[in-house]
Parts: sequence; C-alpha cells; structure tokens
Amino acid sequence: MRLELTKRGDYAVRAMLALTRRAGNGLLSARRIADAMGIPVRFLPQVLADLQRAGLVEAAPGRSGGYRLARDPKTVSLLEVIEAVEGDTRRRACVLRGVPCGQDGHCDVHDVFAAGQDALRNTFARATLAEMAGPATEAALATAAE
Repeated sequence: MRLELTKRGDYAVRAMLALTRRAGNGLLSARRIADAMGIPVRFLPQVLADLQRAGLVEAAPGRSGGYRLARDPKTVSLLEVIEAVEGDTRRRACVLRGVPCGQDGHCDVHDVFAAGQDALRNTFARATLAEMAGPATEAALATAAE
C-alpha cells in the first residue's frame, strides 16, 4: 500500500509551508516560493490559483505583488490544502472490484478500508500548517499575534 500525493498536492503543501514560514512578513513572489521549495516556477501559479479559489491564499497583482496566507496557519489543515488542489480525497471505488462502493454491495474489506481512510483523513484534518512548519515558526506566529 502506498500513500502519495500528486505533484499538484505536493507543490501545494510546499507552497503553503513557504507562506507559513513567511506569515506576517509581507508578500512572497511565486518565483521566491518556487526557488525556496524546489517547485517548477511555470507550474506554481496554477497551484496558487487553486489555493486562492479555496480561500487559503491571497494574491496581490503587479510588479511588487505576490502571495500570502489568507488565514491564520494555526487554522489551516493539511487536508484543506490537499483537497484545494486535488478535490475530495475520499475513495469511491471498491478496493477489490474497482466499481463504486455499494453499487452491488460491499466487498469483504470495505469496512476496514473505510475505517483506515477515515483515520487518515482525520489525521490530515488535525495537522495544521503552523505545526508542520516547525516549532520556530509556531513560536514566531505566537509572538506576532501578541
């Protein structure tokens, strides 16, 4: 069993971590995000547009423009970031039969896989950007809020 993000999900998480580490210090250009996080600069605007549509990122156009978080990173979950670019992450096809679950009943492993999926989604929903960006970032965000 593999747990992997798509490239789009990977780039979204990395971009949001870069913005979290920069939170409260102004705008960050797509080029600076790409350079800092090893993301292809040609692909990043598409990912940032998805994050903006989801209300996770704000964009300021223009020569001195850039991006910043739209919400406090303590309130943004990993699940929100992933689903902003990948859509709903719930598996809908039966793991054994490949048809939509429930179409012709449930397979023998349905309940186990559904519980595992729920546990994973709950873990991702509890993990915040502030926590993932590291203790130094959390401390800086707390100081900035005072």
